[in-house]
Amino acid sequence: MPLTLEIVTPEAKVYSDTIDSVVIPTVEGEIGVLPGHIPLLTQVEHGELRVAKGNATLFLAVSGGFAQIDGDRVRVLAEHAITEEKIDENAVEAALKRAEQEIKEAKTIDPQQYEHLQSLIRYSGVQLAVKRRRR
Repeated sequence: MPLTLEIVTPEAKVYSDTIDSVVIPTVEGEIGVLPGHIPLLTQVEHGELRVAKGNATLFLAVSGGFAQIDGDRVRVLAEHAITEEKIDENAVEAALKRAEQEIKEAKTIDPQQYEHLQSLIRYSGVQLAVKRRRR
């Protein structure tokens, strides 16, 4: 019995397919999901999400949100998600530098803005780790 995985962000549906299994980074650690998993709602952490289908493994960088597992359906509602091949290393490095610079230069910074920049820095780190994993 296959598993249906859907990964959605506020901007777009990033991934939707029938798969064999998925490993999701959560606040409690990684969880592996196979068909027939018990119903579960869990918080998604910044990290690498791994999708297994046949002999292939697809890697995505995800950030924040929730994963809902119900029988043979897995829905990941993430703040950000991107597949490995769509990650632009140079653009990510530039965004990371800008965010770090903004934090460094700010004399006083709004707590919400600070959290947003920190989140951006963490997600950038995850994207670079996913992109560079095979080197």
